[in-house]
Amino acid sequence: MSFVITIDGPAAAGKSTTARSVASQLGFLYVDTGSLYRALAVKVLDLGVPLDDDDALDACVAATELSLSGASDRPQVWLDGVDVSDRIRTPAVSEASSRLAARPIVRRRLVDIQRRLRQQGPLVAEGRDLGTVVFPDADVKIFLDAEPRTRVMRRHQELVRHGIPAPIEQVAEDLARRDLRDRQRTDSPLIAAADAVRLDTSALTVEAQVAEVLKLVRDHPRFPAGVGGPSGSL
Repeated sequence: MSFVITIDGPAAAGKSTTARSVASQLGFLYVDTGSLYRALAVKVLDLGVPLDDDDALDACVAATELSLSGASDRPQVWLDGVDVSDRIRTPAVSEASSRLAARPIVRRRLVDIQRRLRQQGPLVAEGRDLGTVVFPDADVKIFLDAEPRTRVMRRHQELVRHGIPAPIEQVAEDLARRDLRDRQRTDSPLIAAADAVRLDTSALTVEAQVAEVLKLVRDHPRFPAGVGGPSGSL
């Protein structure tokens, strides 16, 4: 069975940055599960599928092809054969993907897709329910978190980098709403796995949090000997 590292946590806690760097340094596959929900959100918004209609959502997911590719530092997400990497970071897509993730029918279908990725080799996967639902037998489980203000500033800076105008007050409201939805949904709520190592990144540099995770991984008795090569891809 492939060696699996899961990194869970709320939005803007540092999951993506940490997971990408860890995957790159280990030569593991990098799996951004959130991008799959975001890509599906793009299709749902384009088609005008109601976000609260489970029958319509089920049919939409069943007729959708989702895949990931590219190196860990240049990940690409594909929707029905089209690269939608540049479309998945807008506030509208973020809000829709969060609402989709709260629908059990959507989560169950996407969990199947995520689990199949393990067949492609050792991986670093980041999301919200990986250590509890998708890969409950993962070798290393990390739960990243940070103070709300820190996460708001990080998300605002991310949007600015992508050229997306967003008042910081609106970013704070969006994050608070998403946190509440993620933690209170009945199917796969955002919680740390009982055996996950919790890491507060509020006062950590990216280099420091990556180093913490790499040490935990390399100290694991099942960690593959001789690992540490070029960026993994998927």
